[in-house]
Amino acid sequence: MAVKVLDSWALIAFFEDEPAAEQVENLLVKAEAGAHKLLLCVVNWGEIYYNTMRKVSQEAAEQKAREMAGLTIEIVGVDDKNLDLVRQAAIYKATRKLSYADAFAAALAKIRNAELVTGDREFKQVEDEIKIGWLV
Repeated sequence: MAVKVLDSWALIAFFEDEPAAEQVENLLVKAEAGAHKLLLCVVNWGEIYYNTMRKVSQEAAEQKAREMAGLTIEIVGVDDKNLDLVRQAAIYKATRKLSYADAFAAALAKIRNAELVTGDREFKQVEDEIKIGWLV
């Protein structure tokens, strides 16, 4: 089964009904049907939460958290069992111009040999190492 990593950009586009929302919705529907597996790093989950809280309110962020919990997305944690993920994110942060949260999305895609799904052009810097499914 194909594995895809969602960046926060993809889910924010979906939640805010931006142009890429339909593409993300199709990915979610296919994941629900078992066509592929979707992953989201907990750091990127936090990025969605703080982005919503900053722009709207904590109540809206909590609502987003409930909505994300209802999606067919596996949240990948960051703990002492995932030091390879943390190490790769740190390498990306040190060697590429990526935000720390984006470094975790890229690292998760690399570690899991998965496609990273995003529209964030900042990820062009890691196209040489991971497959990117570009959203428009």
